[in-house]
This record gives sequence, C-alpha cells and structure tokens, in this order.
Amino acid sequence: GAVTLETPQTYTAEYLVVAGGGSGGTADDRGGGGGAGGYFTNYGSSTITFSPGITYTATVGAGGAALTTRVVSNDGGNSVLSGTGISTVTALGGGGGGGANVNSGIGRDGGSGGGGTSPQGNNGGIGVNTSPAYGSGGGGGAGAVGVAGSTSAAGNGGAGLSNAITGSGTFYAGGGGGSRDGSTADGAGGSSIGGSGSSGDNTVQATAGVVNTGSGGGSSAQFTPQSGLPSGAGGSGVVILRVPTASYSSTTTGSPTVTTDGTDTIIKFTGNGTYTG
Repeated sequence: GAVTLETPQTYTAEYLVVAGGGSGGTADDRGGGGGAGGYFTNYGSSTITFSPGITYTATVGAGGAALTTRVVSNDGGNSVLSGTGISTVTALGGGGGGGANVNSGIGRDGGSGGGGTSPQGNNGGIGVNTSPAYGSGGGGGAGAVGVAGSTSAAGNGGAGLSNAITGSGTFYAGGGGGSRDGSTADGAGGSSIGGSGSSGDNTVQATAGVVNTGSGGGSSAQFTPQSGLPSGAGGSGVVILRVPTASYSSTTTGSPTVTTDGTDTIIKFTGNGTYTG
C-alpha cells in the first residue's frame, strides 16, 4: 500500500540577544561610564518559528577591553542570532565612555551610548568639568539614560532591564558608572551589573560590567602612566533561546548551558555556538 511520510513539525521559540558592553573612558580627567550593549527580546510578547534540521547560529559579543593607556575607549562586540527562515537579530555593542582630552570628551555610539546617541538603547549622561567633583556622566543602559554628572557627584549608569526568559527575572544591559575627583567614587553601575567608576585619587578602582549581561564598564577618574588605574571593561553579551522541551533536539555546539523551566528548555549561549532544530 501507499506510504505516508510525516512532515517535520515546526515549533515556536523565544529569544534574548544582548551585545557586549563598552569600556569606561579614561583621561587626564574624569572619563564617562561605558554604554550597555544593545538589547533585543521577544520573550513574553511574540514568537519565532524554528524548523527541524535547520541550524541557528548564536554569536556572542565580547565586552570592550579595559583601557590601560589614555586612548579612545573600546566598544563592545555585536551579538547575533541568525538562521534560515528567521529574521536575523543583531544587537550592537555598547559605546565606550568618553573622556577629557580624548575623543573630544564624547562617548561613542552603540547599543547604548557612553555619552553619544544610541540606536538600540539609551544615551549616556553628560559630565561636568566644574569643581569640586568634576563629575562625569554614567553610561546609558537598556532601561534608562545614564545619569549626568554634577559639581558634587558622578553620574550613575543607566538602569538595565529585567528578563525572565531563563525562568527567573535577571537584569541585563546596565550602564557603567561615572567617576569624580577626590577620594570617593559615587558613580554606581546601573542595576548593580554595570561597572562602578573610580575615585580621583585612585584609592578606589573602576570595576568591570558583569560578564554575560552586556553591561558597561566603570570609568577611570584620572589616568597617568605613573599613577593612574585602568577603566573597567565592558561585560560580555549573551544569547538565550527558549523552546518547548517536547521539540528540543539536544543538538548544539559551543557548550551552551541547558536548563528547563516548566514545559520549556532554555539554551543559554555565553560564547559562540549553534542549535539545530
């Protein structure tokens, strides 16, 4: 008799794609906080369709490297989700923070600006070149603009956004904190995942954005070859997929972390890899 071949069934998927954050700025005077990486998600709002046998590629952007010399800051790397039959999702790396006497003091464009414009996130805050604090601005986050610096304080990094695609709410893409003159550093990282800024007398060092959150690095208040400390590096990005466990193929490369939540399987890429539907 006739043989009926079953057509492989497509299934829905959700994603979170976050690019790498930019490094904090540094200069003779206060640098600005690094911007968060671009942030894209369809979790909880819509789905895309995966097909059996199709390979989907996750590219995870690196964070911008910390500055160890007085140069233009480093942007984060792009994160990308691509595959046949779906629209490619490209999150732009966060912009590096600006600094006095470097890059005209203007943060670079990116997913979120370190002081410039931003096509996928929010701008960084403006610094103030006025005593006593000479407060620099915080980098932009996915959820809010970076806070402007003032004559008495550095600006905090812009807030990130919480996403529960893994089963519990986690913040991503916070901006890096600004720095200020003096012995204190009150430029906190956005949502506690962006890096914090340094103090002007170098007793407090800038910190990096948290890895795999796409957060900006904290800025360095004063960098000189003799006594300065580097700015904070940007946090690397992440690509996360959520698919029905009944449809999960178990075919991956790149060693993603695989967990379950209810009836779904979560595939978390902290480095480059693939998933075959």
